[in-house]
Amino acid sequence: MSFVNSDNFLAVALIINRSRDGPAFVFHYPPHVRAVSRGDGEGRDAADLQDILLERLSQPANRDAVAGPAGSDALPRQWDHDEHIFTESGSQIVPWEHVAGFPARDLAGILTPARSYHKTLFQLSLDPLLCVSYPIHVPEDGKWTRPKKTAAKEDKADEQSASNEQPDSSSGKPVDVPKDKVDVKKDDTDEEKRSSMTMFNLVFILNPTQFEVKELVDSLYVHIVKKANKAYKYSQQHSGFIWKESKRILAAKDKAREEHKKMSVLWKEILQSSSLAASMRDIYNAVSQNKIAALHLETAAGVLTPSLQIPVPFYLADIPQDSESDQRGLWLTTANAFLSQDTLEEPGFLDRNFALLLMDDEKKIIAELQADPDPTTVSMVEFVRLSKPTMSFHQVAQSNVLTLGQVRKYAQHFIYWRRAIAIPPLHARDVYIVSPNCDQRRLAQDSQDWQRLFPVAPPLPNFLGELSQSPRPYKHFCPSKAHRPSYLHMLAWLMRRGWVTQLCTFAYVIVWPEILYEVDYEMEAEQLAALEQDRDTTAAADEESPISPTSTPASAGATSSGVPAPSSASSVGGGGDPAPTTSPDASPPRSTATEHAAERARLERIASRAHREAAERATTHARRVAPVATAHPSLNDAPHLKGLTPHLILDAKKATGKEARYLSAIARRLQDDRVRSAWQLFCRYFDGRCALERIALQEEMKRKEVWNLLTSMAEYLLTTRHW
Repeated sequence: MSFVNSDNFLAVALIINRSRDGPAFVFHYPPHVRAVSRGDGEGRDAADLQDILLERLSQPANRDAVAGPAGSDALPRQWDHDEHIFTESGSQIVPWEHVAGFPARDLAGILTPARSYHKTLFQLSLDPLLCVSYPIHVPEDGKWTRPKKTAAKEDKADEQSASNEQPDSSSGKPVDVPKDKVDVKKDDTDEEKRSSMTMFNLVFILNPTQFEVKELVDSLYVHIVKKANKAYKYSQQHSGFIWKESKRILAAKDKAREEHKKMSVLWKEILQSSSLAASMRDIYNAVSQNKIAALHLETAAGVLTPSLQIPVPFYLADIPQDSESDQRGLWLTTANAFLSQDTLEEPGFLDRNFALLLMDDEKKIIAELQADPDPTTVSMVEFVRLSKPTMSFHQVAQSNVLTLGQVRKYAQHFIYWRRAIAIPPLHARDVYIVSPNCDQRRLAQDSQDWQRLFPVAPPLPNFLGELSQSPRPYKHFCPSKAHRPSYLHMLAWLMRRGWVTQLCTFAYVIVWPEILYEVDYEMEAEQLAALEQDRDTTAAADEESPISPTSTPASAGATSSGVPAPSSASSVGGGGDPAPTTSPDASPPRSTATEHAAERARLERIASRAHREAAERATTHARRVAPVATAHPSLNDAPHLKGLTPHLILDAKKATGKEARYLSAIARRLQDDRVRSAWQLFCRYFDGRCALERIALQEEMKRKEVWNLLTSMAEYLLTTRHW
């Protein structure tokens, strides 16, 4: 799995295009973007960079304020990219006019794609750098501000990426996007209405390894690049925000160029005065550290607060490789990985099978929520108070304080902001073990936190040692039943820190030779009965029609001896020769009686052979040992079962044909009606992917009752245990 970090994510830059002045490199962050060397370890000099740009542009590069290929105007290798430099030829080298070793003006040119790239993935390689963006062009009429009716459909999609679906802080309330359209002042000129900006492009400059290019680009583009540009598009169309801010930034840079202002000073001023520049800084800082970027765009139409993030996994289905040390400490489980699409679409499945585990202290989160005066936070506070890691979302909704819709909405809110994760509800009857993916580097610090939070509990290393012994239900670690609430609170802390995971039980249906033999015996008897019935039907038909229509002499036009029958017609006048029975153009003569007799004899031989075979099969079947259902089929080693090996049904809920008969045969052996009924219900969970611990949640049954029923079925289940 590829994560975005400061090694492969170098910078974010804003490029605009103007109708009169052409492309402009508006701003980039961080201020100093290092020039990355090629894979062979050799650095680029100015001539190398210029050659690459020339290859991309297929035209001479703009050389104003750009270092020459060699000589006195070459960029100093020890330049700190903060001070302005004046060369011997008198030219001025401005620090912000070079980004990653490239001339900014040339970068602006090649990062201004044609309209055909409007709202699509634009990817440009400047080996080894990779630029990824989602260019936004002015509408066809040349105006960013569009009539409400015309823009309604297009805005709807853009609002989703910067709308009130996401909150403005990690614990705050949902935020409404300003819906007010910007009032155009009467004294605004047509030029300002139209705006000279024809395109803007928020570009992400990457330095990926060859093995992570696709995964990194796909993840960044879907979750960050596309959504950030859409949020900027929304702000531009509703208030001209991007153009106004860009003009201010470009003016500040021009002035700073004349005043020879240090880049560090200029960037500090721009970040303080421009919320657009500050949003770019927030995007880079958050995304490069795998955090959430909560932007704050101060537009003329109001404050816009979109949020961006690349969702990080909060669980793993398998132990990571040694090289993936950054995934140590994540929750290890297959509770999510094994969910099929059919399961996810099943009504109520997620609500019944998952609970919310807060990643911060409950009191701390409630205090942050209560600090917000908005009345909508009241219900969120109730949600935090009601939601316990031992209660499913379905159970929380049954409190009648919040609807199931509110529970889902608030759970999504906290999970999105990484303040909580969804886990199977914790229960004292379930089995928990030390996670093979725990991060032992945190043991010393976590031991101190554990002792502070649970002063009367055993030391953390000792408690983990007990869990590492023979797995058993968690309730056995509690000194008494009165201690269970406290110990479940301790368990929630251990889950939150990634120290433990649940050991679950998975099952397949195993069909023992006794049942295989019985079903095969029954199917053979049914086939013999069907053959006997067909034979009786055929015999009855022959009795009703003893002569086959195909061998009837009249239809064959011959006597029984094979001599042609005399014609029934004679020539006119009565004394002449018989008239011919057929004309020269008539069809060929029909089969002779001899041929019919031969065919009949062949059919009789076939029937006789089939009869003998059926009789032999019936005799063989009669000699077979009749199946007998024993109390324990798994122990039946009768001689007639030798050579049969047990059969495993990999997915009982999809069983058809012979496997369906196996399941029915097993059901007949279950003496208790209650167990027999449960067998029909529980078979859907016997696929090796559904944890048996989830049956009680899904079917709303007592765990003890479920395990008693499963114990009664144990003869026919092959179980395995893992996280």
